[in-house]
Amino acid sequence: MSELLDLLGRIEPARPAIRFDGAVLDHGGFARLVETWTRRLAGAGIAVGDRVALLSANRPDYPALVFACAKLGAILVPMNWRLAPAEHDFILEDSGAKLLLVERGFAGPSAPRVSILDEDALPEADYARADADAAPALLVYTSGTTGRPKGAVLDQAALVANARNSWAMHDMRPDDRVLTVLPMFHVGGLNIQTLPALLRGAEVSIHRRFDPAATLRAIADERPNLTLLVPATIQALRAHPSWMATDLSCLRAVGTGSSIVPVELIRAFHARGVPVLNVYGSTETAPIASFTTLADAIAKEGSVGRAAPLCEVRVVAGEIQVRGPNVAKRYWNEDAATRAAFDGAWFKTGDLGHFDPEGYLWVDERKNDMIISGGENVYPAEIEAVLNGLPGIAESAVVARPDSKWGEVPVAFVVPKPGAAFKRPDLDGKLARFKQPKDYLVVDALPRNAMGKVLRFELRAQARQRGEQAQ
Repeated sequence: MSELLDLLGRIEPARPAIRFDGAVLDHGGFARLVETWTRRLAGAGIAVGDRVALLSANRPDYPALVFACAKLGAILVPMNWRLAPAEHDFILEDSGAKLLLVERGFAGPSAPRVSILDEDALPEADYARADADAAPALLVYTSGTTGRPKGAVLDQAALVANARNSWAMHDMRPDDRVLTVLPMFHVGGLNIQTLPALLRGAEVSIHRRFDPAATLRAIADERPNLTLLVPATIQALRAHPSWMATDLSCLRAVGTGSSIVPVELIRAFHARGVPVLNVYGSTETAPIASFTTLADAIAKEGSVGRAAPLCEVRVVAGEIQVRGPNVAKRYWNEDAATRAAFDGAWFKTGDLGHFDPEGYLWVDERKNDMIISGGENVYPAEIEAVLNGLPGIAESAVVARPDSKWGEVPVAFVVPKPGAAFKRPDLDGKLARFKQPKDYLVVDALPRNAMGKVLRFELRAQARQRGEQAQ
């Protein structure tokens, strides 16, 4: 990443880099912001290998801190502001963050040192730049299949490879204008378009959070060429009263991804003449592993395209596996999970898919039980671990139920302990709202096969039927 860090200062300094809250920051100003944050982190004692946690809505400091940490050889830990305090505490403890940067308005969890963005003036200090491309740059936590989050370690070289994959995916040019509305605490919002655009010398308009009305206004007024959306945000735009009246002709393409994106949502943009580039990947792949392009997006609706230029994709026993410089090498403090997730250098995604005769990849279903709700990954094991720890619950199982707004929502099947009456639990503070079950079904026992494994497909059918009856 060192060669691309140098590019930040050499891009035409007067070109617009970031639009945010009505102000425009040119590339020269963004380079100075990166330098300021580098000196502030150095003044806070941050050095090679240290972790810096960030709890904030989208703002220009987000990408600036990625580059500032890279200059020092430190590691940025983006924190999902939708998580509950207990979940934040786990991430801070597991990562061993030396410093937590918090935006005012967010509940600040405990940490060795907390600094409030825009209010606490960290002292600046000189620093020696670390030029190790193999040094970790991002530590991004994804909900764990075993009941607790895992931190995927992405090194600087992975971010460079991912940026180059993004340039190829979008045919990205320095005169492009990117609209960022998805949260940058996810690799999608941060790495699919935002960082690659800044490294390309393009302009990025950053919204603090997604709002359908504000997004449509920005398309109408600012005329971006590219933006990135997940199924839930596409649905929100399509349902907005201004959807049909908004001129979308400025958009060269819309990027999307979320394992399996409903074709009807892709067609909502295709019907308006805007190609949808369907990207496949995960936190562990930085995330761009494969994608459709401007040339094939419409002809291959529903496919996730071909492997990215700096990536290889294969299907082994039905499972999609990915290898390349963009792929994480390990999980933080999780040697067993790392061994289980990798076959040599190949990352085992847990998704089932196939290649068609023309070499295009299609995702058939998720091999694991992950739920994708509003673009957020939700793992049943994490919810079940909380439910099973509550008094009165003998065991539980959580599955996905289709939802018109969020795509999927979690539904819990609960077996009460003998003599206990089930009462819907208050999970605030224990689980983020998007992880909390939207419905509870009390059963005498969970269906199991001869080996004792819970038959989740039966539970999914029951949950779907319950949802249809409630409509």
